[in-house]
Amino acid sequence: MILREKTLGHLACFIAYAIFGINIIVCKDLTASRLLSPIALFFIRSLGAGSLFWLLSLFRPKEKVEKKDMGKILMASLLGFFVTQVTFLVAIPDITPMDCSIVSSLSPIYTMFIAAYALKEPITWRKSGGVLISFLGIIYLILNSVTSSGGATQTHLQGILLMVLNGLAFSLYLGLFKPVIQRYSIITFMKWIFLFSTVMTLPWGCLELIELDTSRFTGTYLSELAFLIVCSTFITYFLIPVGQKRIRPTLVSMYSYVQPIIAVVISICIGMDSLTWQKVLAALMVFGGVVMVNYSKSANPK
Repeated sequence: MILREKTLGHLACFIAYAIFGINIIVCKDLTASRLLSPIALFFIRSLGAGSLFWLLSLFRPKEKVEKKDMGKILMASLLGFFVTQVTFLVAIPDITPMDCSIVSSLSPIYTMFIAAYALKEPITWRKSGGVLISFLGIIYLILNSVTSSGGATQTHLQGILLMVLNGLAFSLYLGLFKPVIQRYSIITFMKWIFLFSTVMTLPWGCLELIELDTSRFTGTYLSELAFLIVCSTFITYFLIPVGQKRIRPTLVSMYSYVQPIIAVVISICIGMDSLTWQKVLAALMVFGGVVMVNYSKSANPK
């Protein structure tokens, strides 16, 4: 039973971060059009996914959230969604997808130290070695991937700093809020997360949407917007708590290494890249590190 639960947690994290990998490309295209500001995109994303979670909650037994936990859920919303997603949407026009992947690869390192402090999750030599091997694997993958040096996108310091803040905020979310997540169903927890995040941006989001010229929206743009709301937000933020309930925070964050691998797979499928032994080696290093962390000793078996 425990093995089945852990397997479910791993599968949920893999799917969520695979979608996040596709999301980098989708958000790059959405922000490049300048039809919606990052705040407006966030507001639409939060309102759309939040509505889906509240709708689902109508078909489930009513679950009361303790008053003492409301403040914690508010902070979880601030760190795990508001700060994380706004910094990403603001940063993505100022950083290349590859550089974005490199900076994002630091998240498991943040999470390991945060979990050690908050959850007393020990930092063992095996766990440290696993994080290091996966980190080196992802850097090796990126350095051996085909990139276009003549593209219009350039990386700026602002983009790098915002992605560092993005990683720190999400790592704090993974490391600090596992206890409160375990007390409630995923739907109950997430409906409040998205309600708080929607209220945070309500004035700015509504003002921009009122003045929006929807006639400029193409079919492709609407499809990408739908993907952002349904897949990159509703599905991923449903799946991540599934993983958080079943596996350790450090291991959850290590699935962020899946993002650039998915980007490489997509580029191969559409003929922009080719599979090489270097990329196979990098993938083995990444998932080998995940296995090392998974089988390291922990004070908390979950």
